[in-house]
Amino acid sequence: MENNLSGKVVIVTGASSGIGAATAQMLAEHGCKLTLSARSEDKLHALAGKLNAETLVIAADMTNPQDILAMVAQTVEKFGRIDVMFANAGIYIPGQVAEGDPAAWTRLFQINVDAVFRCVHAVLPHMTAQKSGDILVTSSISGFLDIPWEPIYSASKHAIQGFVHTLRRQVAADNIRVGAVAPGAVANELWGFSDPAEIDRVSFGEHGYLRSEDVARAVIYMLSQPPHVTIRDLVMLPQKQDL
Repeated sequence: MENNLSGKVVIVTGASSGIGAATAQMLAEHGCKLTLSARSEDKLHALAGKLNAETLVIAADMTNPQDILAMVAQTVEKFGRIDVMFANAGIYIPGQVAEGDPAAWTRLFQINVDAVFRCVHAVLPHMTAQKSGDILVTSSISGFLDIPWEPIYSASKHAIQGFVHTLRRQVAADNIRVGAVAPGAVANELWGFSDPAEIDRVSFGEHGYLRSEDVARAVIYMLSQPPHVTIRDLVMLPQKQDL
């Protein structure tokens, strides 16, 4: 028995591009009501204009705790509930530790880790009260492997995996599901891809990258499972990624 997503209220962070935008589009096609959040208000409004869905656009900086609280409060005020938190916003920093910028690392952890903690903390009272909800986090294959060319990013995703696995057990009694979608390389803005023809070449042609839409379909699959089924981790790789 598939879980019907029609009418579900979903918050998507990092919704202005990449995985967030692709997932928002697919959620809209399934009849969801959406809060679209990112820093770029113009991009969010452009996306909302393309969707056949009831939407709330909130420009928010995930490094600002007050923005996160306001995002959740405004969602509840408009829609009356929150069924799904998709904590997707993230940034990527590769490179050698010896040559890195500790200030940039701090910002990465604020967005990739601390903001996820705060988003979850903000929605939990509402999900606990209604005795239902889904919390999904965009993780990475880097949360499962120790990848030497991206130690700081890998550390942030290892932290996310630890959080997802332990949070799930804390909230299970309240019928709240928790899971992580963990892709390998994705041909989107985070990886420096914006040209559709180039994205087609490296994904469909060379099988070296996933597309944002591939990850979005995985998210829909996770959310569509019957309520008694939790997909704790969904790891997905390009067919030719050598990891």
